[in-house]
Amino acid sequence: MAYTGRVSPGGDPDVRELSRLTVTKVAVDPEMSNNCYLLRCATTGSQLLVDAADEPDVLLRLVGDDGLTAVVTTHQHWDHHRALAAVVAATGAAVVAGTPDAEPITEQTGVEVTRRVDHGDTVEVGTCDLEVIAIPGHTPGSIALRYRDPEGHDHLFTGDSLFPGGVGATFGDADAFAQLIDNVETRVFGTLDDDTWFYPGHGDDSTLGAERPHLAEWRERGW
Repeated sequence: MAYTGRVSPGGDPDVRELSRLTVTKVAVDPEMSNNCYLLRCATTGSQLLVDAADEPDVLLRLVGDDGLTAVVTTHQHWDHHRALAAVVAATGAAVVAGTPDAEPITEQTGVEVTRRVDHGDTVEVGTCDLEVIAIPGHTPGSIALRYRDPEGHDHLFTGDSLFPGGVGATFGDADAFAQLIDNVETRVFGTLDDDTWFYPGHGDDSTLGAERPHLAEWRERGW
């Protein structure tokens, strides 16, 4: 069946086969319905997990016997790293996070962030490169990961910085919202094409082309 990106906690994962990278999306925790993404290099079999949000048993079944090289935590909020300690203990994976969020993640989880990344850095999954896009606003160290498919369009893992219908929550902080919408406009919509498919931290996927017409509306409403 074709990939849709529609998953629900307790349900089956959805799998997307790209030419050099496989994306497996699963939702965990019925209350928060966090998305987690297992990325697998088709050439080497190396695997990377985006957000060990919850339910480590579910995530470790996805990982299987082939191991895990790294877990990227997109930002410091508690619902995105509840399974981090268990997954790292079981796999020995490196822990990657945006520099400003690294210490809070360690304080909350007890897990050391072994690699701190900043805008423009690269995270490898086997022979595939993921470009770090820093998008402060939802949290100071929020990051997205861009995969440039050499045989297709871009793929972007946005954490809680961008969703279908708007940017992430800034909890009434007008300065944080301005920072977030500015960075989403310049570093995401200002750089990537409309056919870029993005994978958020909760809910369904979308494309930049579907969301671009609404940017002014988002800025006007302030959330």
